[in-house]
Amino acid sequence: MKHLPLIALTVAISACAAQPPAGVQSVGTSQQPPATVGKCIAQKWADKSQQQVVSQNTLAWDRSMDVYVPGQQPPGGAAAIVRPSYQGSGTWVGFRPGSGGAGANATADISGCL
Repeated sequence: MKHLPLIALTVAISACAAQPPAGVQSVGTSQQPPATVGKCIAQKWADKSQQQVVSQNTLAWDRSMDVYVPGQQPPGGAAAIVRPSYQGSGTWVGFRPGSGGAGANATADISGCL
């Protein structure tokens, strides 16, 4: 019985970690590693806009990152959210819209990297 609270806490944390972040729409999944997908998105946006693209690692070794739409800045700008898959292997990618409709065509570019 001593370990019941610890087990309950572990289950609760696991359930929260297995869900996409709030306010993020799912775009799709890829069998490529997160670093490859994130770099592809950043390159597409940089080439298309001829602007600098900000990428922010959220886990060590490029396992998870936020790639901001050109002209958007951390922490609240429009961004592709690149994470290890919530179910199985591979990569899950979502899109967090920013203010002012930034990134209206961003999901099409993201899909091209999946």
